[in-house]
Amino acid sequence: MVKPVILCVDDQRDVLAAMKKNLEPLAGVFDIMSAESAGEADELLHQLIGKQPVPLIICDHIMPGENGIDFLIRLGSDPRFKNTRKILLTGLATHQDTIRAINEAHIDRYLEKPWHEDRLLTAAGHLVTRFVVESGLDCRSIRDCLDPEQL
Repeated sequence: MVKPVILCVDDQRDVLAAMKKNLEPLAGVFDIMSAESAGEADELLHQLIGKQPVPLIICDHIMPGENGIDFLIRLGSDPRFKNTRKILLTGLATHQDTIRAINEAHIDRYLEKPWHEDRLLTAAGHLVTRFVVESGLDCRSIRDCLDPEQL
């Protein structure tokens, strides 16, 4: 069985490490991958197309190069990722940034840094379940990680 991918994008390695640690309960079923920029995330996503589904991207906003909101807006316009769920994880977004994230990037969750570990894991579990249900993926092998109320 091909493992679906949860992609974490942040320019700070310690934040990526913390995200991966928080998502560890899902690691047996999902590949938890990381990228330090939108460009690196693009490269990873290009490699994954047609090989592994990407149910969830967790992305920081303030990064060198392309910021997280612009990256998520661009990703949302790509039909290959139409069902991919998005979490914006940031501590520096302005009110206007937040409005753009909701209205243009169509994020599914907004979590502030520093985040509460349980909130990230709960949000991730809920959103990957929505992805599985809406995409029609065979969920038998990953059922234990999904939100039973949504199945």
